Formats: sequence, structure tokens, C-alpha cells
Amino acid sequence: MPMRLKVCCIASREEAALAIRYGASAVGLVSAMPSGPGPIDEALIAEIAAAVPPPVATFLLTCATSAAAIIDQVQRCRPSTVQLVDAVAPGVYAELRLAIPATRLVQVIHVQDESSVAEAVEASRHADALLLDSGNPKLAVKELGGTGRAHDWRLSRCIVEAVGVPVFLAGGLNPGNVREAMATVRPFGIDVCSGLRSEGRLDEAKLAAFSAQVLAA
Repeated sequence: MPMRLKVCCIASREEAALAIRYGASAVGLVSAMPSGPGPIDEALIAEIAAAVPPPVATFLLTCATSAAAIIDQVQRCRPSTVQLVDAVAPGVYAELRLAIPATRLVQVIHVQDESSVAEAVEASRHADALLLDSGNPKLAVKELGGTGRAHDWRLSRCIVEAVGVPVFLAGGLNPGNVREAMATVRPFGIDVCSGLRSEGRLDEAKLAAFSAQVLAA
């Protein structure tokens, strides 16, 4: 099965088209966050999501944790997938399934230590997929993605082996380390944001180099 490539922090229809041209099967659209790069206005998220051709997936990244707030955001932005970058209560998943049944649910796990494996196993019982990142939601100002840091890929490999849903790997990936990351973790897909950007823009040369590494796997 080919490795899936998700290019995150997309900021325009042109960036989405560029990512798709280089093999992205999903694009990430970042809504308001407490910190980190890439947030864009919800009106622009909706515009980009509407312009992306199927079967390319559109991921809305949200830091909302209540079902009502997530549902409202999804209904405004109309993505195919909602990426929950912070932990939510178990009952939230059930409410989302009822209100937005066509929207896939991806739960982010910020891999920090061995406890992240148990957290991932529990989340996998509710979400359609997991995404392993390197944030720190315990800080006063939460880091929920886009840190540019890698985490312990051995723990990520344990999570891949322990759960029964697809797993995306994110966190500090770039053209120079992505092959090692894929070989170590063996994820379903790769997610990248800051490793492909220069001066705030999606860098075509970096994208081309990264895509070549991912698609060759």
C-alpha cells in the first residue's frame, strides 16, 4: 500500500493545488490555535475545502474540545475530516458521530512518554485514525502542533503496533529524515508542515524533495 502524504498548514487554494500536484492525498487547514504556525480564517478554510477535488481529503485542524463547538466549526468549514489536536472526553466522539456522520475523525496524540501508548489505544476505540505529533498540551499556552520537533519514534512504532486504525506520523519531519522515520515507525501516512515552508510559504523545492522520499517508500 503506498504511503499517504498529508501536507498541512495550507494557506491558499494555490498551495493546496501545489501539494496535490506533488502527490498529497490530504491537505491540512489550520483554524485558530493557542500557538504555532498556519492558522487561517474559517472563510478561507471553507473556500479551500470546497476547491479541493476528491478523493483528496481536507483536514480541518481544531483545538475545540466540546462537541457543540466542533460540530459548528465543521458545518461552517465543510471539510471531509476533522483533526482533533487536543484531547476530548469519550462522549464527544459519539456526539460527533451523530451530528456529522460523514466527517471522519482523526485524533492527535502528542507523544511524550510511555503513557502516550495507552492514550493512543484508548483514542483508537473512538477515532477513525490517529496522528502522532510532538506538541505539549500541558503547557500554560498549549503547543498543539507545528513545533518542528521530532519525538521518540520508537514510541510511535509501539502505537502503530498496538492500535487497529491508520496512524499518521508528524513532528519535525523534513526531506532529510523522513525515510528514517518511515522505516522506524511504519505509519499509514506522513504529515508535514514546518519542514516544507520557507518564510511562511510552501516551498516547492522542499515539497518536491520530501514527496520524492515519501512516494519512493
